Amino acid sequence: MTIPTWEYATVPLLVHATKQILDTWGEDGWELVQVVPGPGGGEQVVAYLKRPIEQKRLPE
Repeated sequence: MTIPTWEYATVPLLVHATKQILDTWGEDGWELVQVVPGPGGGEQVVAYLKRPIEQKRLPE
């Protein structure tokens, strides 16, 4: 049995270019996990993304 190992990224999203930014990251294999309000408040939001980097084999 194998389990995936993930790498993560935190990306600020510009409100006027959200789709373009997420499409670009998606083309590189990143999967959107969550979007949360940014630390500055207002319209700023931050995306959390992940993608697999390797498979680890579990001992049987």
